[in-house]
Amino acid sequence: MPPSTLRSGFLTELSVAGRKMRTLFDGVVRERGLNLARARLMLQLGKHEPVNQTELAAMLELEHPTIVRLLDGLEKQDLILRSAVDGDRRAKQVTLTAPGRAQAAQLDDLVAALRDTLLHDITEEELAVASRVLGRIIRNIEAQPAGSLAGDAADERR
Repeated sequence: MPPSTLRSGFLTELSVAGRKMRTLFDGVVRERGLNLARARLMLQLGKHEPVNQTELAAMLELEHPTIVRLLDGLEKQDLILRSAVDGDRRAKQVTLTAPGRAQAAQLDDLVAALRDTLLHDITEEELAVASRVLGRIIRNIEAQPAGSLAGDAADERR
């Protein structure tokens, strides 16, 4: 396979794999009364609670109104509690309730089982190479100023 085909094929497969993993995970967590976004939030809380609502939004790369809606839903399900932060009446601290902790632990187990299933026939060496490649791609993405690629592509077409 020519290098240019390999490059475009790799990024296409990476994108498809990401979408398929999200769809699979979303389907599994829906059986537990959650969706992908709420499950991601629960997993983060399971690792980092208590956490400020704004910090949680940053961890998940979500806008403030989005995190508020997600937290509203989890609060209605009695999975989280929000409380005022001493010294900052606008800030809210988020903690898991006992049922929330149990669900976060179940989600963590689910993620481990899913990871085992998806990686069952992949060697440690293959994972090491893939991790290095993905790390480089992430660093290359993060090094790009916003909107810079769109301009570069237009310049190349001229």
